[in-house]
Amino acid sequence: MSQRQIIQVFEQYQKSRMSFVQTISDLATRSQNIEILHNAGVMALLRPLLLDVVPGVQQTAALALGRLADSSDSLAEAVVKENILPDVVQSVTSHNRFHKKAAAFVLRAVAKHSPELSQAVVDCGGVDALVQCLMEFDPGVKEAAAWALGCVARHNATLSQTVVNAGAVPVLVLCLLEPEMALKRIAASTLSDICKHTPELAHAVVDAGAIPHLAQLILSRDTKLKRQVFSALSQIAKHSASLSEMVAEVGVFPAAMTCLKDPDEYVRKNVTTLMREMVKQTAELSQLVVNCGGLGAVIDYLGDCSGSLRLPGIMMLGYVASHSESLAMAVILSKGVSQLAVCLSEEPEDHIKAATVWSIGQIGQHTPDHAKAVAMANLLPKLLKLYMDASSSEDLQAKSKKALKSILQKCTHLPALEPLLYDAPSKILKHVMCQFSKVLPHDSKARRLFVTSGGLKKVQEIQAEPGSVLQEHINAINSCFPEEIVRYYSPGYSEVLLERLENYQPA
Repeated sequence: MSQRQIIQVFEQYQKSRMSFVQTISDLATRSQNIEILHNAGVMALLRPLLLDVVPGVQQTAALALGRLADSSDSLAEAVVKENILPDVVQSVTSHNRFHKKAAAFVLRAVAKHSPELSQAVVDCGGVDALVQCLMEFDPGVKEAAAWALGCVARHNATLSQTVVNAGAVPVLVLCLLEPEMALKRIAASTLSDICKHTPELAHAVVDAGAIPHLAQLILSRDTKLKRQVFSALSQIAKHSASLSEMVAEVGVFPAAMTCLKDPDEYVRKNVTTLMREMVKQTAELSQLVVNCGGLGAVIDYLGDCSGSLRLPGIMMLGYVASHSESLAMAVILSKGVSQLAVCLSEEPEDHIKAATVWSIGQIGQHTPDHAKAVAMANLLPKLLKLYMDASSSEDLQAKSKKALKSILQKCTHLPALEPLLYDAPSKILKHVMCQFSKVLPHDSKARRLFVTSGGLKKVQEIQAEPGSVLQEHINAINSCFPEEIVRYYSPGYSEVLLERLENYQPA
């Protein structure tokens, strides 16, 4: 065989290897082929090609492995069991930027599925190799590495701490300064995944100087970047008042308010989530958001969206109202109660209703004026219905009961309480009766209205155990009226009168 023929054999072998990995890579893009490829033992065939002498074969083999691992957790587990990850990590140190991107893709595809698979990436040195890729000049390599690190960090605090310990955070913060928009997005997303787990991890991100750089990106024109920026700031702020104050100090508000009018619904949701995480911390932070026009903006936002998008705004109103009477009144004056009433009537999901009920309770719990605002929105019968509805979730029933009790204990607007006399169970009825027993002794007009509306008659029909709290309230109410009037409205009194009439002998 001549030298020319030998060269042709080698060239044919190279073409065959390239054709094979390209075909497998293409087949792996279609879900119906995945199981067939796996059963054919494609993993074992691709593994030696990761270390092929031809760079193009290496890259395409890595791409095929990544696509297979990305498609299902069982195939990602197969990558680990076949001991392919060490070869992938070794190839990350290659000088070829295309191969580094492909190798980072494999690590991401494995890590995304579960904490256990992410731990496998950590154990083979994958995190350290990815951090080295973050320091590369090529923005595509940085992006691929940051994405893979985010998939590791998102699962739990231990894995996030591993990413932090590898020195990823300062480099990720520097990625926020790069001109490439895709790199900015994934860097912000990965920082969000790191700091969401614990205050300590959030502090690690803050100490690297992330907050000012994130804040500078708030008014970016890139929608996807704004989503990630507000998500990261929310994950930082949620852990403590001090972290929320750090976010506030860089001037996030009122600049963020303009983003509540953004065309993208998830930008608006993430802005509202940031506001929720901040206002729940302290009354001072709540006042800051209120002073920036946050209440009106969030209430308008609730009117323009539906479903889970409403949840952070609903809770934000509740957190603001929970801190003080004045902040709760600010929610009322901003038409927050009426908007919450709309949310309660429109939303079918119990967890959203439960959040709405909780916020209503936070508003109405402070003073008679606050309770009256809730009562005037006709919310008390709705809360009672949700509490008594057997189809309501346990959480919704519990929150409805708690909100009702807290509002009733402050409510002195008797016309709103009277309908509850007819439907409320004894556990709620005793709180209703308590309010009547407090107000009626001091208000003659209320006593007259209570009689003419049928309230006194209904009280006489209530069956209460002797000596119970409910019976004590009934007795207190009856003592507000002349005995003959109480007797007149008592059950069976008409029969007594008729009997007296029958027995009556005219003179």
